[in-house]
Amino acid sequence: MGIDFGMKRVGVALSDETERFAYPFDVVKNSKDLVRDVSKICERERVSKIILGRSLDFKMQPNEVMKDIEEFKNELEVASGLPVDYEDEFMTTAEAERLQGKGDKIDASAAALILKSYIDRQK
Repeated sequence: MGIDFGMKRVGVALSDETERFAYPFDVVKNSKDLVRDVSKICERERVSKIILGRSLDFKMQPNEVMKDIEEFKNELEVASGLPVDYEDEFMTTAEAERLQGKGDKIDASAAALILKSYIDRQK
């Protein structure tokens, strides 16, 4: 599973069973139930690992959102019982918009870009 964490919405992507492809899955509202909601998706979709975008600024340094992302990561690891790794990401939502235009699933498409980047690095 790939995740593009945002303060309002969180994009979720999944990979195929061979872990070669990543595809947009859903956009979840960032609320007090976020960890529970994502954990339920993990269980339902039989996720074995979570890849979370490490949000970088224009200097390629972690930005101000990283504190919230780190807190989410720690809570998600406990709630889901799954390993959560980071994948550096910079402007993935803008890249997803460039590729497909704006839409309600744009955050899920950004998550797919994060997950695909991770998959490609593992080869």
